[in-house]
Amino acid sequence: MCKGDIHELLLALPKCEHHIHIEGALTPHLLFKLAVRNSIDLACADDQAYASEEKLQARYGSFASLSDFIRYFSFGSSVLITAVDFEELAYTYFVKASEQNVKHAEVFFDPQAHTSRGVTYETVVQGLSRAKQRAEQNFDISIKYIPCILRHHGLESATGMFEEVMDAGHFADGTVCGLGMAGDELVHPPEYFETVYNAARTAGVRCTAHVGQAGPATFISAALDHLKTERVDHAWIAKTDSQLMQRLAETETLVTLCPISNVTLGFIGSIAEAPVKDFLDQGVRFSVNSDDPAYFGKYIQENYCAVQEAFGLSSSDWNIIALNAVEGSWCSDARKQVLREQVAAAISCWQAARDTQ
Repeated sequence: MCKGDIHELLLALPKCEHHIHIEGALTPHLLFKLAVRNSIDLACADDQAYASEEKLQARYGSFASLSDFIRYFSFGSSVLITAVDFEELAYTYFVKASEQNVKHAEVFFDPQAHTSRGVTYETVVQGLSRAKQRAEQNFDISIKYIPCILRHHGLESATGMFEEVMDAGHFADGTVCGLGMAGDELVHPPEYFETVYNAARTAGVRCTAHVGQAGPATFISAALDHLKTERVDHAWIAKTDSQLMQRLAETETLVTLCPISNVTLGFIGSIAEAPVKDFLDQGVRFSVNSDDPAYFGKYIQENYCAVQEAFGLSSSDWNIIALNAVEGSWCSDARKQVLREQVAAAISCWQAARDTQ
């Protein structure tokens, strides 16, 4: 953990998390519990890591690549069967998020990962919605859900998923707040899914996409040009393209950075290679996020501290990061104002405490 009085500020700062996959919050403990509940034999994975919770957690600490991670992530999702399972998964994350002072969470979920194995979209959403209702009642947190296209399922499946969400009225009634896209971006370039994003935009749906994690900076530009996204996820590679950096800054496009995730999966060699200072210096909005915290063993607070350890940021820097995360959120203006006031209060209280020492 980061040292010094700045650590107290990082604990106190109200946080907005925009890049968290709810399936990526499935801890080994919960995975084993749900496997028993749903009579799923983990031995069918033919992998010694599933011999115990401890062995599985240890295996999560040594992913060799994105594909290695996706293999475990995909198998883990197989224990999610009922609405109760999805409710428990999401609520467990919201409890942890609240403990780490997350005040607004925009949570990805993968309908195709579940409907492709016979779990209905309705089941998934029913469980997630109940967890959201409970968490918003019990904690000072606002929650939005974002269904994600999974690239490897292809265009036809992506179109079907989008149409199912549309037909359910879930974009219109606020059950979900936008459309995302995840998975290995090298499988298909962003423009492959342009027709789905065109349909989303026509329907007034907000859009984002995972780009610039494994792929080149041109994929980020393609997401902005072809998919018309108003946000980009990961996108750390943008720092290598000065024109793209200027564009992101001028358009106030939010980048949802996941520093520990990108190190764990080998996209960058250390947290110090994340574009935190690049973005701050060039006025690019970004938030700091956990991505798949159960698999990487770190949640949002650990990401904040890792960034601080690597860059030694000032309280002014963190004020900018926190406020930009608020401004880039897909919540109401009224909620944003509450979040702005909470950030200001946390900074003021921390500064007052320093002044009295």
